[in-house]
Amino acid sequence: MNKKYYRSRSDRRLTGVCGGLAEYFNIDPLLVRIGFIFLIFAWGGGLLVYLMLTILAEER
Repeated sequence: MNKKYYRSRSDRRLTGVCGGLAEYFNIDPLLVRIGFIFLIFAWGGGLLVYLMLTILAEER
């Protein structure tokens, strides 16, 4: 099994990062979005991770 992470084209709000992570881990995209919001407000690192995933991930 060779899974690869892609940004989602169909389930996107901004860049498709959360939708792609949800597809990769087979979970609800809302949970991923809530997790990123929590990380942004708690430590600020969520924004950095989101931007890195936007730049590094391919769009499918």
